[in-house]
Parts: sequence; structure tokens; C-alpha cells
Amino acid sequence: MRRSYRFLLRPTVRQEQALRSMLQAHCSLYNAALQERRDAWRHGSKTSIRYGQQSAQLKDIRAFAPEHQGRWSFSSQQATLRRLNTAFAAFFRRIKSGDRPGYPRFKGVGHFDTVDFPRNGDGCRWDSTPHDRQTRVRLQGVGHVRVLQHRPVRGRVKTISIKREGRRWFVVLACDDIPAEPLPATNSMVGIDLGTARFFTDSNGNHEENPRFLQSTMGELAEAQRYLSTFPQRTRHRTKKHRAAARKVAQLHAKIRRQRLDHHHKTANALIVVHDVIGHERLNTAGMTKSPSPKPDPDREGGFLPNGAAAKAGLNRSILDVGWGQFLRILASKAESAGRRLIPVDARNTSRTCPGCGHVAKENRTTQPKFACVSCGFAAHADHAGALNVLHRAGLALCAET
Repeated sequence: MRRSYRFLLRPTVRQEQALRSMLQAHCSLYNAALQERRDAWRHGSKTSIRYGQQSAQLKDIRAFAPEHQGRWSFSSQQATLRRLNTAFAAFFRRIKSGDRPGYPRFKGVGHFDTVDFPRNGDGCRWDSTPHDRQTRVRLQGVGHVRVLQHRPVRGRVKTISIKREGRRWFVVLACDDIPAEPLPATNSMVGIDLGTARFFTDSNGNHEENPRFLQSTMGELAEAQRYLSTFPQRTRHRTKKHRAAARKVAQLHAKIRRQRLDHHHKTANALIVVHDVIGHERLNTAGMTKSPSPKPDPDREGGFLPNGAAAKAGLNRSILDVGWGQFLRILASKAESAGRRLIPVDARNTSRTCPGCGHVAKENRTTQPKFACVSCGFAAHADHAGALNVLHRAGLALCAET
């Protein structure tokens, strides 16, 4: 199995300055490579530049600026160029599929936060001082940086990434060949119905409440964002108060993100420990949170009719706050590690199908929380009925496999 580990770094003042310089150098390399591609295509010859051509120039670039680009790892610079190549590949793929293209953008110094090292031992080394009680990671041009390792690393370290979040620095290890740790069998199978009013309801009728981390912090976050909006959006030099205001907003968003991640891990672990098989709806979160298309007014040129965008924005915010996608990814990872089965099922009509007789009708869902079958009279909480349908479909999928 493949897993990633994330640990907090404890750099010295000089090491932190070197880490900032490393990010700036990689950001400069990324933007220069992007500019070269743009200029080549705008030329009359319509030349397309590939990753191999730009990677071949690295040797001359490093020799020309030994104290700037030549100071850092060659392989990490290749990873930065591959990152740009991936962005262009996604751009051309979206054009072919008819989606919104989204041309690759130039990165500001404050928005380029990650440097990748493709192989442990090439420009970086994990646990670089094994004789020392303090774990350290060695980075070319930076030195041996202390790591707050809060749990053991299993498997083989393949790639290492250095990431900045606000004023914090993290090291992310991608490991391979991690052995599974199967849990004892419980002979239990459950279906879960995800929602926004409640985080989920299982087929046993248990409800997991939605903590609503964004909504609980909305007042403080709105106040911080209002204060930040009083400063100019585009400026070369931010004042001390401007930087503090931006840092406050970033810290609040980071806190919400950490709270949501912690809740998802704990909730997923509780499900994995109790159940052998877990069924869930296959949800298209990106499509569900898509903004409605504008409706042109045929009677007024240049005018538009109401399209419910304001109401949809509130629903989108609730869906993104609950974080279904992240929760299901964490649940799948924990299930694989524990030897459990996770079965995604089709979400269509799970809230309209009667678990008792199988009758499908929109009249079965009388209100948002109430389900009452018009055919057989089965009545239950709507989320509980949906979870029972998910369990039934997951059971059919399991039987089809065997």
C-alpha cells in the first residue's frame, strides 16, 4: 500500500530563510518556464515547447546563477518543470473535452508553497542523522532540519515534499510497500446516507451530527475578511498591518481545515472498527456544487432573469463545509489498511425508494426529514430510509461479485 506522512518542521532562523529562498527560486523557475512557453507560442512559428527541452536548459541556468538556481537540487527543479508540464497537459485536456480551459497562471511568491523531491537521497534525505535522538531531514542548500515526528514511518520513503502553510513548514513523505494491518472480523455490514443537516445517518438509524465548522467560525472570519478588504488588493509592498490582516484570515481557514480533517479521521475510524462492509452513495461533489447558468432575459437586451444563484450559493457552502469528498477518501484509505470493504453505490432515487416494498415515487418524500411510502405505508426518517436503500444496493453489489 501507499501512504503519506506529514510532519511539522522546526527550522532555525537561518534554515527558515533558506527555505524561503528555495521557494522563491522554484517560483522564479516556474514563472520563467511558463513565460518561455507563452512567448514561443505567440511567435509567428507557433512553436510548442515541451518538458524535455526546458529540462535540458537547467544545466546552463544553474551554471549562470550558481548562488540562485545552482544552489538547489537539480531533481527538485525538474519536478517543478514537470509540475508546469502537468498544468499544460490538463489545460489541453479541458480544451478537447469542451470544459472551461483555465490557462496556467503565473505564481506569486506567496502562492508557491511546495517543493517536491522525486527520490529520497537525491537532494534530500529522510532521517539524515540516524544516530541522533532528534529526527532530521537533510535538504540541499538548507541543511539538517529538525522534524517533529509524532508517529513512526512505515514502508519505504519514495518522495519527499516541503510545504509551507502560513508561518509553518511541513515535510510530506510518500511511502510505498506499507504492510496492511487487518482488524478482526465483526460480521457487520452498514449503509450510510451522507447529508448536510446531519453528517450521515446509517442503516441502523444512528445519526452523526454535522459539526458545521465553517458556520461556527463565520462571524469571526467575516470580520477578519472585512478588515482585510480595507487594504488594496494589488500592491507590490504590503504594510505590516496588511500582512497581519491577511495572516489572520489564513489562520482561521487553516483552523477550520484542521478541525474538519480531524473530525473526518475520527468518524471514519469509528466506522472501520465496527463494520466489515460499508456502503455509501457515489457522489459527484463537483457537479453538485456547480453554480447555476445565467438565464438571459428575452425581453430585455443584456438583462438576466433570476436563476437562484443566491440560494444555490448557500447550499454549495454547506456541501463544501461538510466535506464529503475528503471524508470518503479517508474512509477508503482506512478501509484498505484495515482489510475492510467499501462499496460505492448509485445515488439515484435512494431518497425516493421505499426500503419496504421498493416503490419509487417523489411523493414518498413528503418533507425534508420525513419519508412515508404511498404504496405500503412504510414510514421512517428520510435519511434512515436512504441509508437502508444504500445498504440494500451494497448487498446486491457484494452478491454479484461472489
